[in-house]
Amino acid sequence: MTTFDTDVVVIGAGPVGLTLANLLGIRGHRATVLEARNELIDYPRGVGLDDESIRTLHTADLWERIQPFTVPHHVVRLVNGTGRVLATNNPRTQEFGYPRKHGFVQPLVDKELAQGLARFPGTELRFGHKVVGLEDHGDGVRVTAGRLDADGQETGTVTLTARYAVGCEGGSSFTRKWMGVRFEGDSPSTRWVVVDVANDPIGTPSVYLGADPRRPYVSIGLPQGIRRWEFMLHDDEPTERCDDPAFMRRLLSRHVPDPAALQIINQRTFTHHGRVASDFRKGRVFVAGDAAHLMPVWLGQGWNSGIRDATNLAWKLSAVLADDATDALLDTYTEERRTHASDMIDVNMAAGTVMKMGRFGGTVRDAAASALNLVPKWKSYFTELRFKPMPRYAAGVVVDQATLTPGRARATFKRRGAPAPFIDSAGALSPVGLQFIQPRVNTADATDVLLDDVTGDWWTLATWGTDPTAYLTEADLALVRRHRMKLVSFMPETQRLWAEQRFANSPAPVTVAGDATGALKNWFDVRACGLVVLRPDHFVAAASLAHQAPRVLAALREAASLTTEPTAVQVPPPLEGASA
Repeated sequence: MTTFDTDVVVIGAGPVGLTLANLLGIRGHRATVLEARNELIDYPRGVGLDDESIRTLHTADLWERIQPFTVPHHVVRLVNGTGRVLATNNPRTQEFGYPRKHGFVQPLVDKELAQGLARFPGTELRFGHKVVGLEDHGDGVRVTAGRLDADGQETGTVTLTARYAVGCEGGSSFTRKWMGVRFEGDSPSTRWVVVDVANDPIGTPSVYLGADPRRPYVSIGLPQGIRRWEFMLHDDEPTERCDDPAFMRRLLSRHVPDPAALQIINQRTFTHHGRVASDFRKGRVFVAGDAAHLMPVWLGQGWNSGIRDATNLAWKLSAVLADDATDALLDTYTEERRTHASDMIDVNMAAGTVMKMGRFGGTVRDAAASALNLVPKWKSYFTELRFKPMPRYAAGVVVDQATLTPGRARATFKRRGAPAPFIDSAGALSPVGLQFIQPRVNTADATDVLLDDVTGDWWTLATWGTDPTAYLTEADLALVRRHRMKLVSFMPETQRLWAEQRFANSPAPVTVAGDATGALKNWFDVRACGLVVLRPDHFVAAASLAHQAPRVLAALREAASLTTEPTAVQVPPPLEGASA
């Protein structure tokens, strides 16, 4: 295959496929999204949006358009059958630049994601195209789709060629089945009915998880006056019973005095699943989102986990398409994303067990929760969302902080170069593989801006308090230029003007970011490193002492399968107004 209709065929126009296509488009690559439906799904599914996903939406230059359909600081309260609060989840930190939890209206957000594709001349969304065939030719893929009319009847077929294909078409994914990988995990038999109501009859914001032994429920206040209830169905209650208005009124009668007066805008039943594909890649074909993993809804992480997939895969596909890296980089996608998706499934399944305890188990749970709330450290474990496993890449595009070995990163290390009191027998926590913080900073061109607006959405080599070029060799500088790596010096705001003058004659352009809040100083101080390399997805690829920069870049080149020869691929500049 020597010519291609597009760079990437994305199968499925859900939030994951649309986000992936936007991230490819904003980095100058072509994507064609094929969707079997004739329009986007118009009823709410996901209701929780976290700060990591917002960071991705900002990279796609869509956050300002999506923000009006969200509400920040969504508090989650676990209550028992009498309404007593057992635990409150109300994180107030904003280490990644945004409130940790938001409620949102998914159909309106999905619509903005779809409309965002119109910004890119090489990107398109085709409705009424159901993928029925995939062929991997080694150097490209051939995708066959049936064209469907408004009644869902096939009127013909269309074939597209592309460098890669990504299946984002949900839990029954044709792509995953074509790959022949296992879909491991459990599908509990517990069924739930969801009811979305306009003109919220309660009016209280945030989320209540009702761990009621009689019938567990969820009550959620959403933007634009929408109230969502979810009720567990008992084993002896057939799904068809939800079609009976009298039954639904009985479910709602414990929450509102007049259920018949409610304006129901959506009602459906669903079953929780906890499954993950054994591999997210086969040759030039990938899966992402629900096609790769399914998880219960308890912590609102199904939507966000899919966005994490899109974020991770998008920059790697972009690097390979731009000839910045070899195809081997794409092997790290499964390596990095599968473990965290599996961990999130386990936590969600455990949360569901807590919700569904019977009378005896509920009594024990309530007593344990009361005891935990008496201990501040244990209480903060829930309040600050510490139970949620943050993505940490122990393998993949990472460099071990202690040994500077590529491809692996231990969570702890001995702090080389740190004063003796900072070294303990257990070692220190390494930032490698974790997402970098995003405080507000000042530069010569901007005041009080988020850090991503300064570093952009590609590679960044940053140092604290020094010139990042100080220890770079000519070969290092060539690598920096070859991969469009931004050089940034983090400085106390009091020293920013001095640094801007001092680094004006550096052998490569250096951006000085003034740390007006002290957040960056604190970050470097407790980790005893003076240099970090940030990946395009804002995760820390490497951290070291400043004078180890040449070794770090050599290890990074191997970990990320970076190419060193000049590229013949012309990558257009980022879209005007984008974070890059």
